[in-house]
Amino acid sequence: MIEVQKLTRRFGPIVAVDGISFQVQKGDILGFLGPNGAGKSTAMKMLACFLPPDSGTAKVCGYDIVQQPLQVRRSIGYLAENAPAYPEMTVAGFLNFVCDARGLKGAARREALDRIIPLCSIGTVYHQTIDTLSKGYKRRVGLAQALIHNPPVLILDEPTDGLDPNQKHEVRELILKMAKEKAIIISTHILEEVEQICTRAIIIARGRILADSTPQKLQTDYQGTLEEVFRKITLGKKTA
Repeated sequence: MIEVQKLTRRFGPIVAVDGISFQVQKGDILGFLGPNGAGKSTAMKMLACFLPPDSGTAKVCGYDIVQQPLQVRRSIGYLAENAPAYPEMTVAGFLNFVCDARGLKGAARREALDRIIPLCSIGTVYHQTIDTLSKGYKRRVGLAQALIHNPPVLILDEPTDGLDPNQKHEVRELILKMAKEKAIIISTHILEEVEQICTRAIIIARGRILADSTPQKLQTDYQGTLEEVFRKITLGKKTA
């Protein structure tokens, strides 16, 4: 459902994403791992058509991110690292605005809202303005806007950031449930999260993919915990 070929993005002299290639199939939950500044968010923004690549390309559900960005955007739900929202809007107003942008009207809109409000546990804050919400609830609203049109592909940048342990558990269970019918990429610094829900893990540093395997195989191959594996790969330490 996602095919990435030699995707590259530069910011002046800095190569943020350096010719990465990978695929994600339906049923996959791909954990995108790397230190800060590794290129994870930049790669996700290109897949979501928020940034154009300098070279290379990618297809999402068969649509090219450069040639068919509108079709790509219709096919994905994207949760940015710092999901933007209008602070003066209520949650209800914001989600209805998203429905307008997604072309959801009438019965389809009612069904989408009836599904997403309990799914993201935002019923108690539905009529509050976004600027009054806690970080955790703002993250839930961001997740709701990514899911509201029930897309086949999800690109989630730090989806559990700011959530308490119970909320993290709920979101992880939700991702696992949705993965049966979707292709999902998540970026996270929580290695426990990768072990619990990801079917694959890509480790990226300095814009390049350094490892692509299952979390379990990485631990076996590098003879350590996932944290130890992460440090060995990203810091270039020799393995045992």
